[in-house]
Amino acid sequence: KVTTLVNTSNKGPSGKKKGRSKKAHVLAASVEQATQNFLEKGDQIAKESQDLKEELVAAVEDVRKQGETMRVASSEFADDPCSSVKRGTMVRAARALLSAVTRLLILADMADVMRLLSHLKIVEEALEAVKNATNEQDLANRFKEFGKEMVKLNYVAARRQQELKDPHCRDEMAAARGALKKNATMLYTASQAFLRHPDVAATRANRDYVFKQVQEAIAGISNAAQATSPTDENKGHTGIGELAAALNEFDNKIILDPLTFSEARFRPSLEERLESIISGAALMADSSCTRDDRRERIVAECNAVRQALQDLLSEYMNNVSPAPRAVCVLINALYLLVCSLWSQLRKAVMDHISDSFLETNVPLLVLIEAAKSGNEKEVKEYAQVFREHANKLVEVANLACSISNNEEGVKLVRMAATQIDSLCPQVINAALTLAARPQSKVAQDNMDVFKDQWEKQVRVLTEAVDDITSVDDFLSVSENHILEDVNKCVIALQEGDVDTLDRTAGAIRGRAARVIHIINAEMENYETGVYTEKVLEATKLLSETVMPRFAEQVEVAIEALSANVPQPFEENEFIDASRLVYDGVRDIRKAVLMIRTPEELEDDSDFEQEDYDVRSRTSVQTEDDQLIAGQSARAIMAQLPQEEKAKIAEQVEIFHQEKSKLDAEVAKWDDSGNDIIVLAKQMCMIMMEMTDFTRGKGPLKNTSDVINAAKKIAEAGSRMDKLARAVADQCPDSACKQDLLAYLQRIALYCHQLNICSKVKAEVQNLGGELIVSGLDSATSLIQAAKNLMNAVVLTVKASYVASTKYQKVYGTAAVNSPVVSWKMKAPEKKPLVKREKPEEYQTRVRRGSQKKHISPVQALSEFKAMDSF
Repeated sequence: KVTTLVNTSNKGPSGKKKGRSKKAHVLAASVEQATQNFLEKGDQIAKESQDLKEELVAAVEDVRKQGETMRVASSEFADDPCSSVKRGTMVRAARALLSAVTRLLILADMADVMRLLSHLKIVEEALEAVKNATNEQDLANRFKEFGKEMVKLNYVAARRQQELKDPHCRDEMAAARGALKKNATMLYTASQAFLRHPDVAATRANRDYVFKQVQEAIAGISNAAQATSPTDENKGHTGIGELAAALNEFDNKIILDPLTFSEARFRPSLEERLESIISGAALMADSSCTRDDRRERIVAECNAVRQALQDLLSEYMNNVSPAPRAVCVLINALYLLVCSLWSQLRKAVMDHISDSFLETNVPLLVLIEAAKSGNEKEVKEYAQVFREHANKLVEVANLACSISNNEEGVKLVRMAATQIDSLCPQVINAALTLAARPQSKVAQDNMDVFKDQWEKQVRVLTEAVDDITSVDDFLSVSENHILEDVNKCVIALQEGDVDTLDRTAGAIRGRAARVIHIINAEMENYETGVYTEKVLEATKLLSETVMPRFAEQVEVAIEALSANVPQPFEENEFIDASRLVYDGVRDIRKAVLMIRTPEELEDDSDFEQEDYDVRSRTSVQTEDDQLIAGQSARAIMAQLPQEEKAKIAEQVEIFHQEKSKLDAEVAKWDDSGNDIIVLAKQMCMIMMEMTDFTRGKGPLKNTSDVINAAKKIAEAGSRMDKLARAVADQCPDSACKQDLLAYLQRIALYCHQLNICSKVKAEVQNLGGELIVSGLDSATSLIQAAKNLMNAVVLTVKASYVASTKYQKVYGTAAVNSPVVSWKMKAPEKKPLVKREKPEEYQTRVRRGSQKKHISPVQALSEFKAMDSF
């Protein structure tokens, strides 16, 4: 009604010109018409209202009276606009009219609320009638009436929800309506089960629970309508995670002014804050789902942060200048350590999520199967397992909240966890009812309703937890967990442990299915393009090709091991299928991380170092892949002395200069239909990764990865050689042909050199008990070989184009776009069709002919520069 009144005078946008007032008489007539429309709607509302009819009628009459006064005053003022007395009279009349209109709006709003409350009272009476039903027929009749009243209430509540301006009240109204609808479907089956089996105590517990939920939903609608809902603070659902808030606050407190620093004031406060953070981290590290290596990392990070704080406080005490450099360096170091600790805590939580939210329906299905068999003893045993499972879900959900800065997401997770906590006992009661009456269809229906409700609520909780956690963290942890499970599978296979093999293979299937589901859902947040296509292609390969093969191999292995006489089977086939699962998840992760920045990828570096091949227990690691102190070769390269790092940086800078030349050359050409350009780009990217390895960065982790990269470059070089020779064969100019063939020989030579230098690794010597890392010679050799190859590729691209232009005389103008490669310049950036010239420039311009000069094609091509590089 309020919306109707407010929108009465809104007849669409005005056709009048902006910035110009209406004429006085026209404006007065508009006010009069708007007031009349308002009165018509007010009369209609007053007639329909039951509770506030007299007040509404009085309010409408007051508006009519004040409107008439306003009409007279505005008309008199329009006739004599210079009269200050008439102006004052009109202003007072306008204020009185506005006051009367406001009062009518308030009364109309109150009428809306009272109408909603009357519907709520009717629904409460219908609910009480359902509760007092004495038999199933009576229940069916009363529930039918209850359903009709529910429909009416839902319509009125929905309209009220749209009119509410307070977001909190609007959210509370929506939540209450959803809870009412959800529990109304359970109301009938729970009541029917109680009437059919009143001797089973669990049926009364189910019914009372559902009635309480419906009553709370009705109360929620009432509170939201009257703006008396308890706040999220009172419910304990508001705010970001406690540990996340403590870390954020600690970050803000460590930046102090050395001139005002007081040890007695600041040291105890900062140390106390840090110790509270470390206590929370220690609890997380000691949890059962936290992996041993993760626990050690958390402990190490906590000790590092504690020591860094002491160093910073000592530096504050020793400095008197406003912002000494040493203090800034220590603050930055402490900040980085806190970020590293936060990263480890996030991944520890993800360990819990990955384990706990795996096959969440299994404990429920086992409980239901036991209930269907009528074995109450088994039901009680499995009920305990189910209860522990539910408690674990709630605990892990709260852990996820503790480290999240997503306030709205944390609120949703906590609300969903509360629902899980309250629903768990009722699912057990439904199972106990079914166990007591396994042949009863009513008991079975009741169990099905609670089962569906539980599964829906777990899905809600799972999605809410996924929303407040990082996809990158999830993929990193999932990749490592699948690797653990794959190794367990191989060991179980070799030991003939069928149960462990079956259970672990099931965990692998569950983890892979969860990865596919989450990543497919994540891709819905992106615009369709190359990135999403690559990711979805990887998930499709895992789901449609890799997992069916893995399941088939597991089935074959279990059948062979379970036979009375052990049957021979191909162990390597199983290992290969398992390896493909791990590779599939890793490929998905790599595809997802394609668009991440280097800064965003820093948190994943520790997981990169954990990668290792899936091997049987009898396999042997090659010397080149050996890890020192558990670190990858890339990590060891990052520990080279600063002098050697500086020399490597000089070589890398020279390499980047060659790379810029290649960038400039290939950027001129459209690579569609030109495989020479495509291969040049691929070789450039691989060489960049190899040079990054020498600096302890990039995706290549071990020497074997560098060797594989060199092989890829050699393969690309062979393909480029084949294409370029085809171009040379068609070139009629012998000089251009010889140049091109000479450059191709260089590519072959430098690819061979790069292959030899790819066996780069840091040498570690133990001198006096101290590990000394060195690897300058091998690193610089690799960079120089890559630089030489880059230069040869640039010259080959240029020579290939020049050779292509030479056989136009033989094959015509279409020869440049021959079947070998297609040389098409990239379209230039858009520019004005007509360049505006200054008059003075136009008048003084002198045009003269010049003698035609012979310019080398390669030189001309070098002078052309494209605007963009790949």
